[in-house]
Amino acid sequence: MSKKKIVVALGGNAILTDDPSAKGQKEALEKTAEQLVELVAAGNDLIITHGNGPQVGNLLLQNIAADSDRNPAFELDTLVAMTEGSIGYWLQIAMENALKQRQIEKSVGTVVTQVVVDKEDPAFKTPSKPIGPFYTEEEAKAEMAKSDATFVEDAGRGWRKVVPSPKPVDLPEIDFIQTLIDNGHVAICAGGGGVPVYRDENGQLAGVEAVIDKDFASEKLAEMIDADTFIVLTAVDNVFVNFNKPDQKKLEKVTVAELDTYKAEGQFAKGSMLPKVEAASAFVEHNPAGTAVITSLGNLKDYIENESGTIITK
Repeated sequence: MSKKKIVVALGGNAILTDDPSAKGQKEALEKTAEQLVELVAAGNDLIITHGNGPQVGNLLLQNIAADSDRNPAFELDTLVAMTEGSIGYWLQIAMENALKQRQIEKSVGTVVTQVVVDKEDPAFKTPSKPIGPFYTEEEAKAEMAKSDATFVEDAGRGWRKVVPSPKPVDLPEIDFIQTLIDNGHVAICAGGGGVPVYRDENGQLAGVEAVIDKDFASEKLAEMIDADTFIVLTAVDNVFVNFNKPDQKKLEKVTVAELDTYKAEGQFAKGSMLPKVEAASAFVEHNPAGTAVITSLGNLKDYIENESGTIITK
């Protein structure tokens, strides 16, 4: 593999396994770092992004449980920033130790990354991302009466608050991230889809309550730094069509047009494989010379050596 600029978007299983404690997540990330360091050992520039769904959800629950006049709960954008920092810190240590074990002289830096969204994005009119605790219908209606929050019934389990999930538009820290890459450092950024912000009429940044899909934010980052390869890590080695059916088919090398056909057939589940496929397709649409890969963390070494996984090209 010749030297490439590679963005890797970590899936949730790379951070959180059966143990949700800080110790458990650190141990999971140590194993993750051992796999990721293979990309650096192969001579590539590495940029890492990650999810934060369970972590920001747990932090939100802690904030709500402790909410009082003297100790008010923080808003969602701040909680995203806090989990960017904590997960970045754990991953930074894990990567630094893994690099040292391989006697690779590289620094690792975490950038708490803002991601600009458009306040006119249609997502703000139809909030869809559930967050926080479950409420009874009466409790949810009481919460809605005293705020502009939206609550919906969630699969028979109760009512939950939903927030918008707008598309990423820009990353204000992109020049700083590019400087890290240009100087040979490993950059950890855009964690959890980044901190959602918007620009007001004067161009000033302000936080907004929203959740940005981490695969779309990772694609925007990969696009803006002109990455050669965009790797989306998930729970399976390959994307499949007719998944879990007798005629299940593994996708190995596939074009954007072929993925579009499968997408129109409804082959990819919303909220799981669909955003990964859409983000991978968007990357090669914006960078026709680039390659997108969807595979598992455990298959990463085999991808490096044999190009296994689902490889998407223009």
